[in-house]
Amino acid sequence: ARVYWTLGPELFSRELTRTFTFVEGAQAKADEPETKGLQIGFTTAADKPAGAVALVGARVITMAGLKPGAIEGTPGVIENATIVIEGNRITAVGASSSARVPSGAERIDVKGKTIMPGLIDVHAHVGGESSGLLAESSWPLAANLAFGVTTSHDPSNDTVTVFTNAELVRAGMKLGPRLFSTGTILYGAETPFKAVVESYDDALSHMRRMKAAGAISVKSYNQQRRDSRQMLVKAARELEMLNVPEGGSLLYMNQTHVLDGHTGVEHSLPVPRIYKDTIELFARSKAGYTPTLIVGYGGLSGEYYWYQTTNVWENERLLRFTPRELVDARSRRRTMAPLDDFNHFLLSKAAKQIVDAGGMVQLGAHGQLQGLGAHWELWMLQQGGMSNMEALRAGTNDGVRYLGMDGDIGSIEAGKLADLVVLDANPLENIRHSETINMV
Repeated sequence: ARVYWTLGPELFSRELTRTFTFVEGAQAKADEPETKGLQIGFTTAADKPAGAVALVGARVITMAGLKPGAIEGTPGVIENATIVIEGNRITAVGASSSARVPSGAERIDVKGKTIMPGLIDVHAHVGGESSGLLAESSWPLAANLAFGVTTSHDPSNDTVTVFTNAELVRAGMKLGPRLFSTGTILYGAETPFKAVVESYDDALSHMRRMKAAGAISVKSYNQQRRDSRQMLVKAARELEMLNVPEGGSLLYMNQTHVLDGHTGVEHSLPVPRIYKDTIELFARSKAGYTPTLIVGYGGLSGEYYWYQTTNVWENERLLRFTPRELVDARSRRRTMAPLDDFNHFLLSKAAKQIVDAGGMVQLGAHGQLQGLGAHWELWMLQQGGMSNMEALRAGTNDGVRYLGMDGDIGSIEAGKLADLVVLDANPLENIRHSETINMV
């Protein structure tokens, strides 16, 4: 006799006789839809440490002030530095000789180590529990954190599960990176969950329901009609949300994504080489580009390169968090191919061309191998010609600029959240030193 549904923190209910005219005892005309429900949300304190910590003596790669197109040698590295953290924010960073450490602060000797901002994975499929039952811990979230990924943006996940996990992490009830997501994708092809966009009201409705659930972004995925995609772009701007599309390996759709003003493009451009028109399109529009070299279109993906060239099943940090059977199944019986047959090298060169023109490229590891995959993506960006600093910038500063969070994370500066990775070796000397993680 009555139907119930929720929209974010609101519970709605409605008698069937007010909606369906064919029900016995129904009204001659259905009532207008409800606009307000019963508020069932609640608030809880975000997890925040107390006290002060001083990390003393490390080389600090601050990433402060580095923009796309910045050249190597730009100020951004402080030798023998001290970082002071009070609560969860950085209050000071500078040369140890002049640093003022608050009395009572815990001093941690990090002499000889290198500190960089936590990695930002803007295309991180972190998975999630099923059947509506959420565990107290999640190995994909823990694995990412263990490998220095301190912020994850998942551009396709179950709406209820991912935002519940994000809130649990924020409340300190579950260990993981800062977690953001689009929730369920706005899919344009014929599926049971197709998101129909025939009018601007449709587009606004999709945006409002996703924002109510906790989304900062939506994923416009294979919306076939360009006018539908444009309406979703306009609605996202109206509600101050990001719109990250995917074109399903169609170059011309990717190009119109940029022309129509999407936040950026997810996944690689599906051609081995790009030319001046496409390079300048990304550079001048300031649209971001997340090439996900680990699953690049058009040829053999980068993931298989690392299975071929490294013994992944021997990685102790990975095995501490990732189920052994998953690692073995993906890595031990590996595809072998000539190194010049791996397509990610060409895709990475194209990403470098966009960066050189002033465009923005950011790291996305697609959840292929949680945590470790983010480092592979970082290393592959460098393989295409990016300097070590440019690759690190793509994995930190540019990622948060893409997500609109550069006021809080992505660089080591006073006032920013203290999301830091302490390394035993310097990734500016060898990019693969990004994996020498001592503390997060």
